[in-house]
Amino acid sequence: MKTIMRRLCFGLVALLILLVTGCTFKSEYREMVEENLASGIRQDSIFLGIYFGMDSKEFYRYCWEMNKKQLFLNGPSNNSVQYDISDKLKHPGKMNFYPSFYEDKIYEMPVEFAYDAFSWQDTYGVDSLLTDVLGMYEDWYGPFKEFTHPEKGSVFVNINGNRQIRLFKNNLNNSVNAVFTDLTVDKPKENKEKES
Repeated sequence: MKTIMRRLCFGLVALLILLVTGCTFKSEYREMVEENLASGIRQDSIFLGIYFGMDSKEFYRYCWEMNKKQLFLNGPSNNSVQYDISDKLKHPGKMNFYPSFYEDKIYEMPVEFAYDAFSWQDTYGVDSLLTDVLGMYEDWYGPFKEFTHPEKGSVFVNINGNRQIRLFKNNLNNSVNAVFTDLTVDKPKENKEKES
């Protein structure tokens, strides 16, 4: 009986700790979002001349022009745009991206970073890549705040006005993902549910 009571008490304490830390994350993150949205700052620049609100025709035309200059290439399976960022990382690497459109305008930009050389050595591992990309992004966009996500683990967040950037590891692909989101775009309900 004592063992059952101890387990029950331990379980309740663990549940309480999870609830408190989960609520703290949500409220701290929500506060950060609300404060930045209330600032009235518009930050539509994403990177490399691409911006929130760019329509699909302009995006494709721009990428075609950058491709002719050999700055943008076709990504894997021709499903993304690839940009060589070797000169910005400790080891040669690429970033692949393709925007999400709402009402024919960019409102979100998922990005995947990977080193060219895959190895089980820590030097080319996802932790090293995250440190590399985070440093580069902090130079470009300013400081990031670390949050703990229940599924993604550590997520680094930068919010400047309407522009949110989330950065996190993708251990399955040995890559780092970034997601740029325009927080002022009121997306359809099904898109919001996918992001939760």
